[in-house]
Amino acid sequence: MKKTIRLVLNGEEKNLLVNVNQTLLDVLRDDLGLTGTKKGCNQGECGACTVLINGKPVSSCSLLAVKADGKSIDTIESVAKEGHLHPIQIAFNEKGAIQCGFCTPGMILVTKNLLEQNPNPQIDEIKEAISGNICRCTGYLQIINAIKSLAKS
Repeated sequence: MKKTIRLVLNGEEKNLLVNVNQTLLDVLRDDLGLTGTKKGCNQGECGACTVLINGKPVSSCSLLAVKADGKSIDTIESVAKEGHLHPIQIAFNEKGAIQCGFCTPGMILVTKNLLEQNPNPQIDEIKEAISGNICRCTGYLQIINAIKSLAKS
């Protein structure tokens, strides 16, 4: 069974015909080719599939696409503008917060949300914000340092 949903995806209005049992992650990756959103655990535990829905981080693997009807969704593809990296992406690069890169899209989106809510987060607030995103490469220190470097003093 299929249903048409309307949403704003990365700033662009879309009407999509989706299977009612299809996850938002699968629509993004398979139907729309937005492969920056990663498929990790497929259980909403690792954060690799994080997108921003109405500005809040959500695991797209655990949300049916039909539940995104009427919402605004931002994926990692929306972060860089006109070929220029976002300051968060630059900081992650400069601080060595990217190694294999699998967790990076989710980490960047969570960071974007954090800094929009709190431009000067403390270390414990940073740790809390990224706690839903698993990184197997960095040990988190570089990620925390990258986020802290973006904080307003």
